[in-house]
Amino acid sequence: MNAVPQLRQHIRDEMSKVVVGQDELRDQCVIALLCRGHVLLEGVPGIAKTLTVKALSRLMRLGFQRVQCTSDLMPADIVGTNILNMATSAFQLHQGPVFTDLLLVDEVNRMPPRTQAALLECMEEHQVTIDGKGYPLSQFFTVFATQNPIEFEGTYPLPEAQLDRFLLKLRVTYPAMQDEVRLLANVQNGFESRELDKIPLTPIDSDLLEQAQRQVKSVTVEEALFSYIVQIVRRTRDWPSLSLGASPRAAVSLMAVSKAHAAMDGRDYVIPDDVKATSRPVLRHRIMLRPEADLEGVTPDQVVEDVLRAVEVPK
Repeated sequence: MNAVPQLRQHIRDEMSKVVVGQDELRDQCVIALLCRGHVLLEGVPGIAKTLTVKALSRLMRLGFQRVQCTSDLMPADIVGTNILNMATSAFQLHQGPVFTDLLLVDEVNRMPPRTQAALLECMEEHQVTIDGKGYPLSQFFTVFATQNPIEFEGTYPLPEAQLDRFLLKLRVTYPAMQDEVRLLANVQNGFESRELDKIPLTPIDSDLLEQAQRQVKSVTVEEALFSYIVQIVRRTRDWPSLSLGASPRAAVSLMAVSKAHAAMDGRDYVIPDDVKATSRPVLRHRIMLRPEADLEGVTPDQVVEDVLRAVEVPK
């Protein structure tokens, strides 16, 4: 079990040259790549969400594309379309930005429903259908979608079916004061986030990511933890302050992310603390508060913590 810790340490060392602080964001994005899952990033603008994903793509030698969502964005704008080649009188596929490895979808809740549905197929099926023909996407295809938690005018809230396709929902917060001070010092010394290619970053070995993904799959989960994970998920379905609990897909995701968390710590087996540590990012977007609970200021994270306290931890 050395590929995963080696990958984590390399990314931690190199990413510190680009992104100040945001350690949890970095580690959770790596976990998503190890599990081959998609990430919903929620946070105000200007806290290094885009920069983190761009730096990851460069460190892992993966392709990167970015889509800025607007209310008039069409499905063809993200998946591509067939265009007539006048020279050959034949149609040629003009590939959209989904034909990449890491796709950053900025302000995904500004994307209209038809385009959200097209993105959903890409996320779930790892393929694109254009004029009735399917085109496979990269084996590393991962969506990092951002949304602003404050601004809701002109937005289309993501439906529950699409939220459930995201492996993790990460709340990206402001950096600590010392990190902001260090950021200013870096900028004063010449750091420019728009010139990422000029920063001397050492990419990982080309096959290290695939090795790490295989190691995560081989992490052992004891039968008692199967029951523990399922009990957590099932308790959300009859929790008093929730109108919608987590689906069976949530249990599968919670186990997968727990295995990645264990591997990041250098272990080849899962312990209950792995499940506890990953429950909030896995479950917070898969549960829905009752209106009265929302008015009282209850948050999904609080509910997840209450559920964890209510479920007996296996010995």
